[in-house]
Amino acid sequence: MTEALKLTGEKSKIKINPWVWQAMSWIGFALFTYFLGQMEFVFQYLFPDLDNFVYSRSSFPQLVQEHIFLVALSGGLAILIGLLLGIAVTRQSGKDFLPMVNSLTSLAQTFPPVAILAVAVPIVGFGDTPTIIALLIYGLLPIVRNTITGISAVKPEVLDAARGMGMTPFQVLWKVEIPLSFSLILAGIRTSTMINIGTATLGATIGAGGLGAPIISGLIGENPAYVLQGALLVGIFAMLTDSSLNQLEKSFLFSERREY
Repeated sequence: MTEALKLTGEKSKIKINPWVWQAMSWIGFALFTYFLGQMEFVFQYLFPDLDNFVYSRSSFPQLVQEHIFLVALSGGLAILIGLLLGIAVTRQSGKDFLPMVNSLTSLAQTFPPVAILAVAVPIVGFGDTPTIIALLIYGLLPIVRNTITGISAVKPEVLDAARGMGMTPFQVLWKVEIPLSFSLILAGIRTSTMINIGTATLGATIGAGGLGAPIISGLIGENPAYVLQGALLVGIFAMLTDSSLNQLEKSFLFSERREY
């Protein structure tokens, strides 16, 4: 009896790797996306007065792929440009440009995405390009701000010690400043990504597709089922992305503690 209890206690201590949970969650999201188009009976029960219950102009997996493309491309460009800007203005040669970069990124954040789309469409046309431009501009501020704050927070004595060990300026940046500020930088990336996932829905108004398509179609056609379907997928996608980025931050902090 005692041995059985011990075995039960040992089993209860077994923990599943957090990344396994993340993978299972994404697989569940993929399955939900695939089968959502076949759940007409659910929306028929919720909205019995409607004529059409499931958005059918594009499949939900295709809409999710389009949304991921918009967010991934604009987010990747925002990360690249934001990191380069943040690093450049924290160098001795670029500190004079720090106020200007802060002002420009803050100004970009004050413009609503719809206004940026309205300006971009006459220049580059309809579709993905103006949407990506709008998302890129709108997602820059958190990354630039957090990069500047994180690198500026590295203690001068730590930098002096790294230089004293014979490190080049690039080695100091790559091996000292970036790792020490990574958590804060990742928090900025996380914020920027969450903003872009929600804002990308506006791209459907100019033909960019994505999960905004059923939402916009539902609003125009007064079909709450379409709106709910798009909103569900956007919400779950945002939560899973935020959870994965949060787990990445935890994993980095854990590995950093183990090194010390």
